[in-house]
Amino acid sequence: MQKLNRNVWLLAVASALGLSTAPLVVFVGGLIGSELAPDKAMATLPVAAIVVGTAMAVIPIARLMQSYGRSTVFRVNILMMICAALGAAQAIEQTSFWGFCFFVMLLGVGLAAIQQYRFAAMESVDESQHAPAASFVLLGGLVAAFVGPELGQVGRELFDQHYSGSFVLLAVILALSLPVLFVFKAPKPVDSQQRSSSEERTIFEISSQPVFWVAVLSAAIAYAVMSYVMTATPVTMHNLMGHSLEDTKWVIQIHIMSMYIPSFFSGFLIQRFGQLKMLWLGLACYAITIAIAWSDPQLVHFYVSLILLGVGWNLLFVSGTSLLPQVYKGNEAYKVQGINDFSVFGLQAMASLSSGAIVYAFGWTTLLFSAIPVLCIQLALLVFWKRSA
Repeated sequence: MQKLNRNVWLLAVASALGLSTAPLVVFVGGLIGSELAPDKAMATLPVAAIVVGTAMAVIPIARLMQSYGRSTVFRVNILMMICAALGAAQAIEQTSFWGFCFFVMLLGVGLAAIQQYRFAAMESVDESQHAPAASFVLLGGLVAAFVGPELGQVGRELFDQHYSGSFVLLAVILALSLPVLFVFKAPKPVDSQQRSSSEERTIFEISSQPVFWVAVLSAAIAYAVMSYVMTATPVTMHNLMGHSLEDTKWVIQIHIMSMYIPSFFSGFLIQRFGQLKMLWLGLACYAITIAIAWSDPQLVHFYVSLILLGVGWNLLFVSGTSLLPQVYKGNEAYKVQGINDFSVFGLQAMASLSSGAIVYAFGWTTLLFSAIPVLCIQLALLVFWKRSA
């Protein structure tokens, strides 16, 4: 950790504050939706909206950063997110379900820029430090795991409508990240001539590398399966199975903590054992998650399965992210990063959009079993990569 430079530390702090948006929406989005939505099957649409916003924005955000630089986009983005958080609060006060979904989608757009923090961190260190830098920035999510749900609970009764105060508090938290981002100095873009004398390749040429598919799909499947199960958990626990709001909050908090606690060591494990072994371990965590969550809907099973879901996500996502720089040359970075994040959050959006409808229509067990084919795709991907290496 001591070898990581100031930029990495600053981005970890900014990540902790900005990423609080996601756990807040995961915790209260479905609960707000169940009160405001015209149909209960649409209850988790706000959670899906934040992911859709992220998926829509990743490529435009990457292009803006290429044109105006990371620092400028990071700062303007936080200002936009503050306005979106206040807009979401106002929509709740006016009991406008669609207005709430719109402003949550804008928060998702902002998260697309925050997701670029990990790339900015990797650009700030030597290649040998890519995995530790990315995993350390993700540690900000550990703080967000506490802050986000607490904003949901503390702000629940602040104003007339439940949870509108939570988004006002979110605006305050987001504002705290602005001074941090003004201290951050983005590294100069890598001179493509230093990396390669060749012209920029087409995406077809880049994607012909097996490592491209391993990097992109490992991160995408990590997010899709995690989001699919996590999005359905609050409504399953609280609305369908009668667990208390307090228990539901703690399960989500512990889950999000388990997503980021492994970042203390996952980057260094990748350095020591390599990405392939960590990808296998992450896939095993996902498989055990499905088995435990299916076995019994008791509170302890929700805790254990959601913890393993978080650990598996970290191993798959950090491994995939640290593989990505092997795919591109310096002049191709923004293009490949944009395509990577579009794939990641596009799949996550589809998972979130379908999660609520499936759990209400077919139940928790069916939702869990329907994730198995996606795990089989990851299994086939790892077998293919091992044989082609």
